[in-house]
Amino acid sequence: MIGAEYITAFVTLFVIIDPIGLAPVFIALTLGESHRARLRIALRALIIAAVLLTLFGIFGDKILAGIGISMPAFRIAGGVLLFLTALDMLFERRTKRREAQGEEHEADPETDPSVFPLATPLLAGPGAMATMILLAGREGGDWLHVVVIIAMMLLVLCCVFVMFLLATPIERALGRTGTMVVTRLLGMLLAALAIQFILDGLHGAGLMGGSPVS
Repeated sequence: MIGAEYITAFVTLFVIIDPIGLAPVFIALTLGESHRARLRIALRALIIAAVLLTLFGIFGDKILAGIGISMPAFRIAGGVLLFLTALDMLFERRTKRREAQGEEHEADPETDPSVFPLATPLLAGPGAMATMILLAGREGGDWLHVVVIIAMMLLVLCCVFVMFLLATPIERALGRTGTMVVTRLLGMLLAALAIQFILDGLHGAGLMGGSPVS
């Protein structure tokens, strides 16, 4: 039977990754894509996110310490990148690029959101990576504990995949006008989330009255 700490780990990762909240974001980032293209983008993003989160669960603290990057700095970088994506959504730059390129955009890596921003920082963002590091390190590096934490993370990503599969029906229900409204609204929310990442990073670095975090 799964212990209470692992149920807590699942809930924590579910809240951090937020499968339900990512569904409309996925719609906005893949606006105009076919169901098949969306499936390909979703699978690629989830596989990359799973690999990144697994690596950070096992080696995260060593990776960051080894290259001299603090978690606050990681949060700030993720916030800046997410803010740039939010600007694209607010001003429909991504949609305009796709309309100009027509069918060719499917093969253009610049318009493929699977790696950025879906895999990182939306799925495997600073918060999720930091959570994996903290959860995996609770039992002193016990391998069975780490494996169960990784299993909980994969279960959350399965929930994300289910929500991504519902993206096309949701878009059809909203229509183009509704989707544009949701895209702009989510752009504002993503911008706010990006600023929160940056503020958390500044606070963790001790630049806003907090104690520096290594």
